[in-house]
Amino acid sequence: MKIAVVGAGVVGISSAHELSLGGHEVTVFERRSTVAEEASFASGALIAPGWAAGWGLAGRQLGWPWSSHSDGLHLARLPTGSEWRWLWQWRQLRRGPQWAASQGQVQGLMRYSQQRLEAITDQYQFDHDRSHGMLVLLRTEQEVAHAQAPLQQLRDQGLPAQLITAAEARGLETALSSETPLQGAIELGGEAVANCREFAVLLRARALQAGCRFEFNTVVGRIDALAPTGFRLELAHTASRPPNEAASASARTFDAVVVCAGVASAGLLRQLGLNLPLQSVQGHSLSAAVREPMDAPQSAVLDAHQGVSIARLGQRVRVAGGHDWGRRTGTPSKAALQRLYKVLSDWFPGAVRLGGPAGNVQAWCGAQAELPDGLPLIGASRIPGLWLNLGHGACGWSMACGSARALADQVDGRPSDIDLTPFSPRRHGI
Repeated sequence: MKIAVVGAGVVGISSAHELSLGGHEVTVFERRSTVAEEASFASGALIAPGWAAGWGLAGRQLGWPWSSHSDGLHLARLPTGSEWRWLWQWRQLRRGPQWAASQGQVQGLMRYSQQRLEAITDQYQFDHDRSHGMLVLLRTEQEVAHAQAPLQQLRDQGLPAQLITAAEARGLETALSSETPLQGAIELGGEAVANCREFAVLLRARALQAGCRFEFNTVVGRIDALAPTGFRLELAHTASRPPNEAASASARTFDAVVVCAGVASAGLLRQLGLNLPLQSVQGHSLSAAVREPMDAPQSAVLDAHQGVSIARLGQRVRVAGGHDWGRRTGTPSKAALQRLYKVLSDWFPGAVRLGGPAGNVQAWCGAQAELPDGLPLIGASRIPGLWLNLGHGACGWSMACGSARALADQVDGRPSDIDLTPFSPRRHGI
């Protein structure tokens, strides 16, 4: 089939690669000038199944930026209209046994995705920053008690996870500050950290070799379903034009479309009569060069209460976290960045260069597309030939390879190695 993929983040790139392997004629449309320029650019590097489990004491809370609950959803402004309904659903769906079940489904997808990522990396002998092992740091006895439920859930799923003492944790991550209280940690085994953008760039090269085409600086303005089958995409090409000149336009037809455009997906699908309950949540990160390797993490840690990860990416350290709802600007939040600096200082105070000629801190924020139930949309929509792979929230990198493989299996009518029923767009009537 002739298939259009909308969006060249890591999910779109992975989807294009898997579809190209199936012999399809794939074209990827991306409004930026290269791959992984938005939510995939500098997000948290964690891929270990289990990092997104409900470790935090306040993980189901809503709060204003000055709230003491640090790992919930921060409201940057007062909601309006239907936004109140989305937030109410977000809160209600994080209570009771239904949330525990959905978290199990997320962990299963993340595990499958990790396996597919490792298989691709080994097959192509990719050389990108990655490391094994991760610790979920528990500061207080209350956090240790709260961690028992998600720990048992991971064990029930056969995932490598164990509770270790503070001394054992400090033995694994020897640079952990002795000044910061630590009651214990959850050790997550297996590959835990990988560089999302590096992987996306490498995978794009492989997709090109498989026959995939990429059209950058191209905005998909509209998708129209044609009778009896197929789609027409209205395109605006934004590169190489004089200032104040309108983008050149064109239209192309395809047999099928896969929408992987993150937050922008909602507007495209609305034109087809598909109304997604999709909201933008801003994530933040800091990336800086390692000052002294002995003072930096060996792999990755996650501060359970703060919901902030610190990961080693080669000669850099990346600190990521925060879920800011309602921010209307792409400028990083000063409060969110201060929290990242604070958590880094708590655990690895001498890890990175913050000033001087060698100091080069990259502050980033990105819009992550999230649904109120916390599950992505993967699979066929109710419009034949229109497929979705979006709404992964902060877990896009952790789910990308598995989501793409399973979606390609569905497109080709093959049984998948993982059940996509919980992630079906039909659960929202899409």
